Amino acid sequence: MPSDTIRAALVRRLESSSGLSEEDVAEIQALPIAVKHYPAETPVVHDGERASECCLIIEGFCARSKTIASGKRQILSLHIPGEIPDLMSLFLHVMDHELSTLTSCKLGFINHDALRKLHRRRPAVAEIFWRDTLIDSAMFREWIVNVGQRPAPARLAHVMMELRERLRLIGRVEGASFEMPLTQEQIGEALGITAVHANRVIRQLREEGIVELHRGRVTVLDERKFLDLADFDGRYLHQSPTS
Repeated sequence: MPSDTIRAALVRRLESSSGLSEEDVAEIQALPIAVKHYPAETPVVHDGERASECCLIIEGFCARSKTIASGKRQILSLHIPGEIPDLMSLFLHVMDHELSTLTSCKLGFINHDALRKLHRRRPAVAEIFWRDTLIDSAMFREWIVNVGQRPAPARLAHVMMELRERLRLIGRVEGASFEMPLTQEQIGEALGITAVHANRVIRQLREEGIVELHRGRVTVLDERKFLDLADFDGRYLHQSPTS
């Protein structure tokens, strides 16, 4: 696969959210990336691991999570093509959570040394990646509020709407539908509820004519109801260079 295709979603996302010069794009396109394929529900980086490279999602969906002593898992964030969800491993040398695939994935691995050299050579690119980690932190804050304060139906609607807006930025929304390839158990882990409760919430949103989740794809049935339920303010996604 040509290098520009591998990096296309990353460049498109960074251009939209942060702005890139032609020179910046050329430097990112020149990064050495080792492409690997992973099956669904497979760890990419383990909690406690010392990583030596960062992972670019080329195709598929990944999640960050923490698992407690009882074996219960909390999904902390969802990640889509064009994102580098473990960029913090450049500076935090021991991973404090797990990164795993949700679907079968094509992943690109970028050596830390290559990224550090790029940052020293192109301070503007370093600033863009720094901004990316700050947006990541803003999303974490919103997820804490979502899980801690919203009722389960609004919680699910908010996660769906966030995912839609992030997918829209890379051209992955088709009309009223978009991918959300999570099982009911994984939805429960993202929302902090049981899989049984997640099933009831999914059914409730369908019966109320708000959204339908079928075979890993969300279809919005009523945009106004969806907006009202999600209580969504997308400022925290900072999807333009001036926001």
